[in-house]
Amino acid sequence: MSYVSPPDVVRSMVTAGTTKAGLSTGQLVLRSTFSTFLLGGATALAILATAQTGVGVVGALLFPLGLTVVVLLGVELLTGNFGLIPLAVIHRQTTAGRMLRNFWWVLVGHVLGGLLSAFFAASLSSRLWTDLSDPLAQGIIDAAVSKTLAFQELGAAGGITLAFLSGVFCNWLVVLGVIMGMTSTHTAGKILAIWMPIAAFYALGLEHAVVNLFVIPAGMMLGAPIGLGDWWLWNQLPVLLGNLLGGLLLMALPLYLAYRPAPAEAEAVSPRW
Repeated sequence: MSYVSPPDVVRSMVTAGTTKAGLSTGQLVLRSTFSTFLLGGATALAILATAQTGVGVVGALLFPLGLTVVVLLGVELLTGNFGLIPLAVIHRQTTAGRMLRNFWWVLVGHVLGGLLSAFFAASLSSRLWTDLSDPLAQGIIDAAVSKTLAFQELGAAGGITLAFLSGVFCNWLVVLGVIMGMTSTHTAGKILAIWMPIAAFYALGLEHAVVNLFVIPAGMMLGAPIGLGDWWLWNQLPVLLGNLLGGLLLMALPLYLAYRPAPAEAEAVSPRW
């Protein structure tokens, strides 16, 4: 049968977290750089589709292509790891040191991949910065401004809090999508299960730290009036923290506690970095 029961899904989550925590630094950077290109391409497609049709739901229905491929190929996604690796730590399959090492190097890869994919998107959509009339270029600029300066207008408390809460809700849906991909053994079933939560997050306009590592730099490269401080203060840092708490506390951890495997199923690892 293609359906995987919740207890087996939780076992798969712990196993995936353990595997990811044990990857080498080179593999973490390579896989996370690659995944950001996938997400950047899907985001550009969604922005262009929305600009061309004027219907946001069209972009939302196309956007999940990126995360679906990320999950199917098993490459690294920090926001997904926020939900998986802590469970392996709790289940004594890996250590907190290995978890933090994974988070850091995956973030490094995402930054590299975000900057590179942003450069390609900006240069192509602007015809090497000679024409900004392309709907993709304008869509990226508008998205980057809405993710930074729009929060800034709300003031320190309001803007940062809103970005944080948007990140919380966003990664609740992203980790749900990652987990739903484990509920089927058939590729078609995995794709369908992943697609809907990710389409929902895009349609709701929520904030995803990895996607923003593509969108905001691309907007800056296209001339959006955003500074480095605007990027990280009003979006990247609060969204990153929100993604961590939302994916772990609202989705992965409750499911783990509901269907926790017996301790005897896992062999504890020694605590080393």
